[in-house]
Amino acid sequence: MIRRLSKVQTIALGFFLIIVAGTLLLMLPIASRDGHSTGFFHALFTATSSTCVTGLVVVDTYTNWTLFGQVVILALIQIGGLGFITIGMFFFIFLKRKIGLKERNLIQESVNTLQISGIVRLVKKIVRYTIAFEGIGAILLMTRFIPRFGWLKGIWYGIFHAISAFCNAGFDLMGQFEPHSSLTMYYDDIVINIVVMALIIIGGIGFIVWDDISKHKWHIKKYMLHTKIVLMMTAVLTLGGALCFYLFERNNLLLGMDAKGQILSSLFGSVTTRTAGFNTLDTGAYTEATRMLTVILMFIGGNPGSTAGGIKTTTMLVILLYIWANLRNKRGLNIFGRRLDEDAIKKASTVFCINLILATVCVTIMSALETLPLSDIMMEVFSAIGTVGISTGITRDISMVSKYMLIILMYCGRIGSMSFALAFTEKKKSNPVQLPVEQITIG
Repeated sequence: MIRRLSKVQTIALGFFLIIVAGTLLLMLPIASRDGHSTGFFHALFTATSSTCVTGLVVVDTYTNWTLFGQVVILALIQIGGLGFITIGMFFFIFLKRKIGLKERNLIQESVNTLQISGIVRLVKKIVRYTIAFEGIGAILLMTRFIPRFGWLKGIWYGIFHAISAFCNAGFDLMGQFEPHSSLTMYYDDIVINIVVMALIIIGGIGFIVWDDISKHKWHIKKYMLHTKIVLMMTAVLTLGGALCFYLFERNNLLLGMDAKGQILSSLFGSVTTRTAGFNTLDTGAYTEATRMLTVILMFIGGNPGSTAGGIKTTTMLVILLYIWANLRNKRGLNIFGRRLDEDAIKKASTVFCINLILATVCVTIMSALETLPLSDIMMEVFSAIGTVGISTGITRDISMVSKYMLIILMYCGRIGSMSFALAFTEKKKSNPVQLPVEQITIG
């Protein structure tokens, strides 16, 4: 049966089995601080959020989980961030096992690369760069955590938050001061802010982009079109989001801060909102404008073939280019001296619509179930499907039905809503007979 599974179905099943394994481990009494089993649902929600690198929690990570539980969560974050197939294939390579065509196709689907040639070399680079970036980030964070928490806890905090940031997960251990406080106590700490933002951006920029930049260094003209689009969109969304965040919060949460605090908080709010889930300000106190900005950025998310979620920057750009071309009555989508093919338009439109419809349906259902402001519900739903983790604090208080919906949304967001749909329809044969064409009025 396993041999007959398609690539998409294999990936979907793999993530499901990892979530099940994580749930069972987190249900063990050794994982809970009170020495009793946390229970099936809390373990399932935490395992799903960890594996899908989301960051939404129903129990505080520090106050509820022991060191064993935290290690399990971190392992799930690392596996979910890089993809279990990438990690598995690296061990195959390490053990000098032969990597066949089927395995190479699986890796290609998992990391969302454009071509199958050089895929084994890419896996090696992914693992090597991941260890390097997470290691450097951990050491830099330790310089701030060790003086405050001591050597052992400071080292563990540095490792945990570096991996959580690089994998765009948003899990934190700051609950020892105040549960669910995230990084609010470090809102004006330059080292913490810069390191965490850098890890989020690097992790969310995409494995294909890493490979391209490592090949061509600073020769930007030699970059692939994909790399140019990703770098441009990342810069525009980061800086544009930070500017909007400042304008919307300057008379609210940023009021009374010095210039350093305002700049760091605005940048951090823009970077983490797209997919990471950390926060240095109270997200429950956001203005309505900032909440809408947050929903938009969470929906877009990071870049393809990365640790990030959302519909991805390339999808959003293709949709915008398509609209602009139609408004000007021009054929083809042109950017950076290249033309995008029709398949890119079809796939982008499908991903955009599926995610938007899925999110809209869940927002509507949750609005009927919960007596909460619509903006709170929208942030929760878009945070789950975008695997972001930002919440106004309602995750713990909503009904079980709503929580199970969030679990499904996180799972769909990690494997991709389009991939989730294809897992059920990919093997169905299409009808070769086409029906007669008839025009209808549009718009």
